[in-house]
Formats: sequence, structure tokens, C-alpha cells
Amino acid sequence: MNKLHQSDRLAIQRVVQVDPQWHCDSRAGDVLGISKEVILHAGPKFNSLDEITAPIMNSACAAIVFEGLASDFEQARKLILDGTVRLLPAQDFRVVVPLAGVVTTSMWVHNIVDSNNCKNTVYSPFNGGNGPAMRLGLYSGQVVHHLQWINSELADFFNSCKSGQIELIPIAMCALKAEDDCHGRTIEATRELKKRLLPAMNRYPRVLEFFDNGPSFFLNLWMAACKCMLAGGDCIENSSLITAAGGNGRQVGIRISGVQNRWFTAEATPPAGDVGVHPVEKILGAIGDSAIVDAAGFGAMGVSFSEPQRQLFSPYLPQDYSILPKILLHRTHERFGDMGFLTGLCARTVAETKTTPIVSLGILDKDGKAGRVGGGIYRYPLDCFTQAVGQLH
Repeated sequence: MNKLHQSDRLAIQRVVQVDPQWHCDSRAGDVLGISKEVILHAGPKFNSLDEITAPIMNSACAAIVFEGLASDFEQARKLILDGTVRLLPAQDFRVVVPLAGVVTTSMWVHNIVDSNNCKNTVYSPFNGGNGPAMRLGLYSGQVVHHLQWINSELADFFNSCKSGQIELIPIAMCALKAEDDCHGRTIEATRELKKRLLPAMNRYPRVLEFFDNGPSFFLNLWMAACKCMLAGGDCIENSSLITAAGGNGRQVGIRISGVQNRWFTAEATPPAGDVGVHPVEKILGAIGDSAIVDAAGFGAMGVSFSEPQRQLFSPYLPQDYSILPKILLHRTHERFGDMGFLTGLCARTVAETKTTPIVSLGILDKDGKAGRVGGGIYRYPLDCFTQAVGQLH
């Protein structure tokens, strides 16, 4: 850390002191202070209504119907286009959402709390599993019905079975040792989590089936945990620590510790990945707040821990993927034992080395008709980081 600016060193020191724990679940409206006319989405804010990407529009319309503000898609869409319902960036409210997912006031969210500072709390919606999940950016009655189940029976299960807090770093550490990357692959982490919840699942057979068919459930919790860790280093004067990262399909962006309330953005180009027979021109640009996981050092930035992920993405990983952590990440996280896990991504380092981080992302259909069409690797544009550094002194 000798080459680090003093403010970045301080920010990273605070990051590694954070202990993210899953405390409880709440209705979003009860903890976020948002009204029914507000919808939270991934990435930076859209500059205009015309920019709203089709998958997020679909998810927003499904959420509006779920909230009872409209009876169908067209009525819901009109509420957005006439300004009655507003779309805002989730991370500005300390919320993280996957892909084209959204959060509204009646939805249940996980509360991830730093055990050393209860004011540092981050929220994430429940993972939708392998059903007609909202994160896929599709609109249908099935999506709304699945939302209703998630926010009723699944929420009831969590409220009835959880007693006490669940530490998330030990689960992530076990998962990394078992070749998860804690982003694109969370099979082992979800299995570890399920062990802690299993005794109560016998009373909820549909929940048990949901977990068995949804190996990515841990991801939403870990997205919030990563945001919580990085938030520990937020609001430090002149620090370039990355504290937010995500895309809305139109733009990608970052936020840094030393500049409050501003996203530094660039055009969201599509990730590089296998999309099968899907036309390349129909691929949506990078989307989702799950980029926060890679910004914390996991996912594509930690792909060395996961041979299955290396094999899956080998055609799309840049040549320098294996040395990126050593170039861009500054601190060994002691809570992960002797694994050599690194964290501490700073815009100054990216700008100075002209080397940008990579992210593993799901790939969505641009038109909002086919949902997820694959997965791939996205490399952040340098301009986001140089813009951010230009605001520091």
C-alpha cells in the first residue's frame, strides 16, 4: 500500500474492518422512506425517459402492477412516461439490485448490517431463483405472480425461521475454497446458507424446492454485503475508493468515496460472452448492480479462485485477467485467512495504470423479449475512472 494516496489507504482500512451480517428482512417502504411512486433500478440514473431500457421498463411495469398502481402493462407504462412514477438509482438509497430487477415500497428486502456500525446498513431484494424472476427484464402475469409469492410465502419463511444474525464473510470464505467466485457462481455459498436455514424448511416444501432449484440465492445477500463493506470506506475526503458500480443497460457508472452524490458514467457496451443464436445487435449493454461484487474483489476480479468460472469464460477473459488483482487491488483481507484475497479498488490506481477492472455479468436481450441469453465478461471503460479522479485534489 506504499503507493496509495493517504485518503485511499484510510478508506481501505475501514473497508476491511466491516463485518457484514444478515440481520433481518423488512418492507422496503419501512426502511428506505420511498413512496409507491418511486422505483429503484440498477446503475446510474437515466438521463431521460427515452433512455429507459426495455428490460428495466418491463420490470418497472411488473412492479407497478404488483403495487396495485395499475392493472396492466400499458397503464403502468403510461404512469412512468407521464412522470407519475419515477425511476431512481438503487445504490443512491443503499440498495443493490441484480440485472434488470427493481425495488418498490411493498417488496421485502434483506437488511445487511455492519456489526461494528449499525448505521452502515445495505439492502437487497430477495433473489428470484430460477422462476420467472424480475431480474430477467420480462413482463408477464407469471412475473407478477412470482413477485407475489416471493413477497408473501418466502418472506413469511424468512421471518419465521431466522433467529439471530448470520455472518456472511465465513460463508463467502467457504465458498471461495469450494471454487465459487461469489458472483457468477454461488452454488457452494447457497448450499452453506441453506444448511443454516434447513431445519425450518421442512415446514415450507415450496421454499425447499425453490432453494434446490436456485443455486444463486446467496448472490443478492453478497451483493449487499460487498456494498456494505465498501460503504465502510465512503465519505472520506479526497479518497478515490470505488463505493458504487453498476449499469442500467444504457450507461455504466461508478461512485467514489471522496465525491458525494455523483455517478461517473460512460456508454454501456455489451459484455463479451456466448449468446448462442441470439443476434449480437440485440444484446443489451452492461446492466446490474452486481458489478459491486467484482469491485470488492470477487467475481471476475477473483476468478482465480474458481476453476469452473475460468473454464466457462476462458474465451472472453482478457489476457491480463490473472494479474489484475495484483495491479488494482491494494489490501489483503485478513478475514479470508491465508487465501490471499485482495480488495480495495481505487480510481487513482485505475487511471494511473490505465488498467481497468473486469466484471462477470449476465447478458440480457435488448428488446426485453428473450430475457437472459447468456453470461460474459465486461471490462469497465477507463473514462469513468479518469472522470472521477479529475474531481479530486
